[in-house]
Amino acid sequence: MSAQTSTLSDIRAALDTQGGLDHVMALPGHEDLSGDLVDAILEEAGKFATEVLEPLNQPGDRQGSRMVDGVVVTPDGFRDAYAEFAAGGWVGLTASPDHGGQGLPHLLAAAVSEIWSSANMAFSLCPLLSQSAITALILHGSDAQQRLYLSKLVSGQWTGTMNLTESHAGSDVGALATKAAPEGDHYRIVGEKIFITYGDHDLAENIIHMVLARTAGAPDGVRGISLFLVPKILVNDDGGLGPPNDLRCVSLEHKLGINASPTAVMVYGEDAGAIGYLVGAENQGMECMFSMMNDARMAVGIEGLAIAERAYRDALAYARMRVQGRRDGGPATIISHPDVRRMLLSMKARVAAARGLIYYTAAALDGAERNADADERTRLQLTADLLIPVVKAWSTDIGVDVASLGVQVHGGAGYIEETGAAQHYRDARIAPIYEGTNGIQASDLLRRKLMRDGGAAAHALIGEMEVLDEPLSRANHGDLAVVRQSLAPAVAALRRATDWIIETQGNDPDLAAAGATPYLALFGTVAGGWRMAAAGLAALADDDDAAMTTARFYADQELSRAEAMARVVTHGGTSVMALAEDKF
Repeated sequence: MSAQTSTLSDIRAALDTQGGLDHVMALPGHEDLSGDLVDAILEEAGKFATEVLEPLNQPGDRQGSRMVDGVVVTPDGFRDAYAEFAAGGWVGLTASPDHGGQGLPHLLAAAVSEIWSSANMAFSLCPLLSQSAITALILHGSDAQQRLYLSKLVSGQWTGTMNLTESHAGSDVGALATKAAPEGDHYRIVGEKIFITYGDHDLAENIIHMVLARTAGAPDGVRGISLFLVPKILVNDDGGLGPPNDLRCVSLEHKLGINASPTAVMVYGEDAGAIGYLVGAENQGMECMFSMMNDARMAVGIEGLAIAERAYRDALAYARMRVQGRRDGGPATIISHPDVRRMLLSMKARVAAARGLIYYTAAALDGAERNADADERTRLQLTADLLIPVVKAWSTDIGVDVASLGVQVHGGAGYIEETGAAQHYRDARIAPIYEGTNGIQASDLLRRKLMRDGGAAAHALIGEMEVLDEPLSRANHGDLAVVRQSLAPAVAALRRATDWIIETQGNDPDLAAAGATPYLALFGTVAGGWRMAAAGLAALADDDDAAMTTARFYADQELSRAEAMARVVTHGGTSVMALAEDKF
């Protein structure tokens, strides 16, 4: 069943109330963007999702991508869907028109990505990785690399990947063993990479791999890593395709979910070594890769939101039609039962909170790129950097939890594959793992984002949250009074926990690290509650009872836990490292 129609109205409202769409459209370079154009883009994205992507979701999961005579074949219908997707100009939505893109805001791209990922998460992973490769080339590629590769990636004629992980290293990127040896104007790449999403496929004529490798004599660890552009098919100086490169997919992983997405084991250099081209400077690969990773982490956070939204819509539809039990003397659908209402409202409220925080972050990225004031650009970039690990981890945890509730609402029917609820749960489970596990996101939030400025960006954002108390106090509405009563102590708890984390990191890093994941969960819960309070104020102006009730539910059920969550951060870490390894 299609969930897009009802979702679009929620997305459109959130663009205004959470992302500040009017402000984004006023930024330099976006002046030609109008509300009517935004509506048209959303409607077209929804139409493509409903008519093309959704019908392929369950069949693609059942069939999966597979290797046939050494060639990776995607599920039936994916090639035609990708061709239509690329022809529609969707790959280069935010890319500059100088490279053939549409130059649209990150805020609008976030909304469109949510629509696609909700309809077919496995399909949406291919353009997600291409966008990351585009970002790396725009920020770090040479003029020649941009000339040869960017327009083809932006058009979707070619696709891109990220190649980080190796079997012996896992998340320890500094331990990678892939080698790069200089040879004229290029390098020879030799090594093996695992877990490469869309590392090989039949959707496009070429695949541009972004590969981390180490040159001879490079420093140990991450300081000695370089980034290389390694095309599947070599590209001639005139942009035409040459011979195949010395690389291949040797196998595909058999996975819990996203089965339509080929997850490849890639081998480089079985013969002479794959030809690769240095992106940026030698030993600066992690800086280049982080440009890609930030894009990907934001996109994965959107996946968490999207799969939660889809699980909620499907559970809601089922609850409205499933007759079970009696109320008021007659047969009743299960949506009339209080506990089912509780589950559905929990799903709905957490989806709305995640969407609010994601759209707020996307708008900050737009401002960081285009605001006319340099100081404001810096402030917004620091805000976005702070929030991206929260968006990635907190939203993907919500995706798993909401998809699990979706199975529960369906009951026994949710545990079998025909309803689709089980697939949402299986697909959601990868998002807290890839593009840096959520534990890594918590560490990034603590060690890099908080400590680089002594918590200044975090305190500034908490100050923004506190400012909302005044309009809430003036609202003169019972539900908003409850929201205020929950938000104020929750924000205070976040401030206390932030101060504790910063102080403890300086004195006892292991103790601070033990509280990092609970701290990120607290940050997301409170920041999401802040955005829900803003949505509640907008609901008052619009006389939107549903949005108002949802905001109150979040305050009652989620924000009310913030003080206890803060106590886990500040008091719960001592026991984490207290048990000896041999006592587990």
